[in-house]
Amino acid sequence: MNKTYFMWIAIHCLVWPFALWGSNLDLSLQQLASLCLFLSILFLFPLFSDKPLLQTLLFTMQTLTLLQIFYPANQEFNPYLILIQALVLAEAVFRLSLLQSMVVLLVQFVGLCLILMQTILSTNQLAWIVLFYLLTIIGLLYFQLVKRRELEVREKNDALLGEYRRMKRQLVAEEENARQDERMLIGHEIHDSVGHKLTALLMQLEAFRLTADEKDKETVAKLKELAEQSLEETRRAVKSFKQNEVGGLQGLIRLIRKLEVERFMKINFSVRHGAFAASLTGEQSFAIYRAVQEALTNIMKHSSSREAHISFEAPGGSIFRFEVMNPGKTSPFFEEGYGLKAMRERLEKVGGSLVIDHDERQFAVSGSIQLTKTERIE
Repeated sequence: MNKTYFMWIAIHCLVWPFALWGSNLDLSLQQLASLCLFLSILFLFPLFSDKPLLQTLLFTMQTLTLLQIFYPANQEFNPYLILIQALVLAEAVFRLSLLQSMVVLLVQFVGLCLILMQTILSTNQLAWIVLFYLLTIIGLLYFQLVKRRELEVREKNDALLGEYRRMKRQLVAEEENARQDERMLIGHEIHDSVGHKLTALLMQLEAFRLTADEKDKETVAKLKELAEQSLEETRRAVKSFKQNEVGGLQGLIRLIRKLEVERFMKINFSVRHGAFAASLTGEQSFAIYRAVQEALTNIMKHSSSREAHISFEAPGGSIFRFEVMNPGKTSPFFEEGYGLKAMRERLEKVGGSLVIDHDERQFAVSGSIQLTKTERIE
């Protein structure tokens, strides 16, 4: 049951005492049974909220019970009849379609005509009754038309929203496909150029080793071993390019889980100020993923402490910040390597920046990206 149901119950509880006491009704047993049936029907509506035909039947039954309850005694018309009829019609218009509410209206009109034929009314009284009922009908039918337009607008809005979400999912999928195509292209270029040249180098080194002097064979073997290692690393790199790697914040959570499960690191992860709801583009999310991944890799390689604190925040929804902090002593002769420089360039490419802060107690890598404000979709 919803709030509107209790609203209609409250209105009936307010109107019916005035109708019974104000009219000084002396109800017979048959009229009392009709009143009980009318009130019982009020509690049946929530059971048939998804069955409009049954609701139409219930409203019609209520209308017929009203004719029995307010049947004129001594040819006196009870004005509370049209008031409660208007209340029943209003609820019917609120719950039913235009055609179904017209059925209830027709039954009410026929019943009212039968009641008026049994009473003696002056011309002014009859005119006021007709005017009241006519204005009530006009107002309720106008409400029905407005309600229909609102439903049509809501359906169009839902359709547009569904189409927008579909296109957004399609755009994300196309971005991912484009990224995978680019990775595949880079992998093929590495395989076709660097891989083939390293293979040729190995063959030439082997040929040179067979004809080299004994004093040079050890040096050639070392060079061959380095070339083999380079070829193996190139193959691993090509293989990783072909993998369908998940980037962005989702991929970052998987990375953290993997590092903790394999007991490589202990990571404290915190999210503040609606960071997961921030409107990051796919490229920005991937840049953040790569930055955090590189920071964690550096901690595993160079830090004596396998602990990291990662925090995300998006204060005000205008900027996204992240920080990877490793507690422990750092070298006073620190210099940025290739990984940190590539991280900085990647963030700057998507409108961000990188800050590295280190002292005797910790080493922290923090970055920020300016967000593009977009309309929130619920």
